[in-house]
Amino acid sequence: MTDSIKLHDSWKTPLADEFAAPYMADLRAFLVAEKAKGKRIFPKGSAWFRALDLTPLEKVRVVIIGQDPYHGEGQAHGLCFSVQPGVRTPPSLVNIYKELQSDLGIPPARHGFLEHWAKQGVLLLNAVLTVEMAQAASHQGKGWEKFTDAIIRLINARAEPCVFLLWGAYAQRKAAFVDTSRHLVLKSAHPSPLSAYNGFFGSRPFSQTNAFLEAHGQAPIDWALPE
Repeated sequence: MTDSIKLHDSWKTPLADEFAAPYMADLRAFLVAEKAKGKRIFPKGSAWFRALDLTPLEKVRVVIIGQDPYHGEGQAHGLCFSVQPGVRTPPSLVNIYKELQSDLGIPPARHGFLEHWAKQGVLLLNAVLTVEMAQAASHQGKGWEKFTDAIIRLINARAEPCVFLLWGAYAQRKAAFVDTSRHLVLKSAHPSPLSAYNGFFGSRPFSQTNAFLEAHGQAPIDWALPE
């Protein structure tokens, strides 16, 4: 499987046991069977591991955890909260941009394409990496969560300090084991319109992230997205 997918080499050896595990074979069989039934799966196969392809393991400085890929036509491309160019910015990302402006004075981007962040070491990781079109949460509990837990464990085990932005209860549960004595863990409400006013707005995650990185001798993230 690691030969046919687009995945940065830095992840292949550390994740080799996961790719060889029985649960991954079961997951693969499930996805093949779903496709054989004519179901449309997002994102496309070459983008399932896009977050890991753009952000090498040794370059990870920030982790943002999402839940599922977007299930609308043309939205998902393998990075949590991000959509492909030309696609309307989703509501949660609109709120992320509002907080970014409030926090750092960066005006909202006119698009929702976050690869600029990923290329700087911001791992935009969904807990589940595939979804059936128009069926939210349809691939939960099929094995992806085990795989993404292993990714978080790898980052947690590194000596280099990292920032984990855990927005909402789901992300906070998923990364509950992260060592807060070495890494900065920032928790808040989810940026969804349903919860953003319950503690996401005003949480200032971007300035806190950059302050931590600079205090540990790392360059800050340029959060301003190119047009």
